[in-house]
Amino acid sequence: MTIADLIGDIDPIKAATRKLAYADEEVIHFGIIPRTNRGIFAINELPDLPPRIQVGLLNIMEEKDIQIRGFPIRMPLDILMVYSANPEDYTNRGNIITPLKDRIDSQIITHYPTSREAAMKITAQEAWTDRPGGIELVMPGWYRELVEEVAFAARLSEYVNQSSGVSARMSISLLENVYSNMERRAIMQGARREYPRMADLHTAVTAITGKVELVYEGEQQGAAIVARKIIGEAVKETFKRRFPDPAPKKKKKKKSEEEDDEPPTRQEPSPFQSILAWFSKGNTVETSDDMPHADYVQRLEKVTGLKEITARHLELKEGDGLAQGMEFVLEALHQYSMVSKREEGMKTAYRDMLKAMFDHMADSGN
Repeated sequence: MTIADLIGDIDPIKAATRKLAYADEEVIHFGIIPRTNRGIFAINELPDLPPRIQVGLLNIMEEKDIQIRGFPIRMPLDILMVYSANPEDYTNRGNIITPLKDRIDSQIITHYPTSREAAMKITAQEAWTDRPGGIELVMPGWYRELVEEVAFAARLSEYVNQSSGVSARMSISLLENVYSNMERRAIMQGARREYPRMADLHTAVTAITGKVELVYEGEQQGAAIVARKIIGEAVKETFKRRFPDPAPKKKKKKKSEEEDDEPPTRQEPSPFQSILAWFSKGNTVETSDDMPHADYVQRLEKVTGLKEITARHLELKEGDGLAQGMEFVLEALHQYSMVSKREEGMKTAYRDMLKAMFDHMADSGN
């Protein structure tokens, strides 16, 4: 972008063809701004415009006169000028020069959606989810919340540079990638209807790594690891809104008159005790991204109590993506450190936490 592009320049060919002097206004080739007279002119990412080019906007905004090749020209333009800039651009990539900021009448500070409902509407509006392949891709409400929660978790993460923020485009790309992986799986298996699995969210990690800027600690961890941690926090938060607290609570006993010491406590059983007991017997559940649906359902239904608690709290019936909700519960229990999880390629195995710890100690020789 140059001053000639924005405001104008002398056109020597026009001067020669029409036999006019360079001082004649008829030989000026006007730029974008004069040609937008009686309109709205917008510049996106204003700080990226070099300062010397920004200087060219000063007079046209306030005094409404300019100089083209030394010739002063008064331009009474009827025009609304709008600029956009991200907050971090003031320090990272460039600056809006002070005289130009002084000539801007109003500064409007925008913000990201404050509620999940508004964020979900924006994502649903912008994301490419209407796939013309003839496959019915069903996205349950709880999974849409989970996708949106990833962006909210990223905006709270200590590993993400919060001055840069987390773009709303992250949720859009994340949802599109989830749909794409669902579509790929359905095509490979010849299915006409497909629900999202937890593997789809982890497959879409690339939608997160390219949309966030990490602080130093995050860079040391690695973008992919930080993205998985953010997904884990989103899983916990979504789970917390729909399910009871899986962590056992402690209840204080009533203190008797004779007791002067701190009253003893008793631990309440976890509402997921039947699931944890099933894993404590040495059982393991293995799932994978490309596992056939019937096999996927059969393996998850083996876990005692998992189907019932999932159906009750997610309000799902048989065939409404219940199996995918069951895997979500297992993933949440893993995030609460109540169930162990092992990943090998596209395969995931859930098992008892205590047994996993002993096996790890045995493998390490301790």
